Amino acid sequence: MLNKEQIAIYFQSLQDQICKALEEADGAGRFHQDLWQREAGGGGRTRIIQGKHIEKGGVNWSAVHGPMPEKIASALKLDGGEFFASGVSIVLHPQSPKVPIIHMNVRYFEMSNGIWWFGGGIDLTPHYIVEEDAKYFHHALKKVCDKHHSDYYPMFKKWADDYFFIKHRDETRGIGGIFFDRLSQNEDFSKEQRFEFVKDVGELFAPLYVHLLQKNKDLPFTEREKNWQLVRRGRYVEFNLVWDKGTKFGLDTNGRTESILMSLPPEVNWVYSHQVEEGSEEEKTQALLKKGVDWTA
Repeated sequence: MLNKEQIAIYFQSLQDQICKALEEADGAGRFHQDLWQREAGGGGRTRIIQGKHIEKGGVNWSAVHGPMPEKIASALKLDGGEFFASGVSIVLHPQSPKVPIIHMNVRYFEMSNGIWWFGGGIDLTPHYIVEEDAKYFHHALKKVCDKHHSDYYPMFKKWADDYFFIKHRDETRGIGGIFFDRLSQNEDFSKEQRFEFVKDVGELFAPLYVHLLQKNKDLPFTEREKNWQLVRRGRYVEFNLVWDKGTKFGLDTNGRTESILMSLPPEVNWVYSHQVEEGSEEEKTQALLKKGVDWTA
């Protein structure tokens, strides 16, 4: 029977695999590892890279446990008790505005009363949306989803559109991807089958992003495009600090602040009442920051 220790060990190995692939793709940067312990129980490995092509990237692994905070129990509609949570969380901010930001999270949650579930997903935030890259990204996600169930991609794609939405801006964070939560056992899926899906999502990350990085990292860019990158990073920060449930969960469970906020970019800009120019590439990207775009058509 699959147990939480086996799941945590797998996530730890996934962190190793992804870090190795990213170091090779960057060519210069190496991950700095920060081992930490959580006072209430458990700990993790935070790894940060600042390289040639990845300006700032974080690949975190954690396995934490302890009494369930009342605030989180209420939010998750659970009774009190002991909880266990493990997973890998990644955010990469590239040097070039032609390379997209990417985020992935795969995680497992368990309560002492036997309740458990998996969650996670991958989403892409291009500074400039390139149709070829968007289609490549979504087709790769759909292929992984279809391997496990034909309903997965349309369901999880819509979930990502709805989740990665900046309500106060009325725009999506990027071109979405897939997002799923509370995947537990039912008449159609065993715990092992849910875990196999999560593993396939996690192992898709490195080849998927390395392809996009290698394709775009050496493209020339202008100062205007670099400034737009900083503006788009600002929207990324707004989502993470205002709407992201993972950030809130980490802070509310007395998680390690540095590890939680590693998702924030090194440089960012907010321009008062920023407007894109009519007919510009920035306007084309802005127009596609909406729900329901079918990138697999």
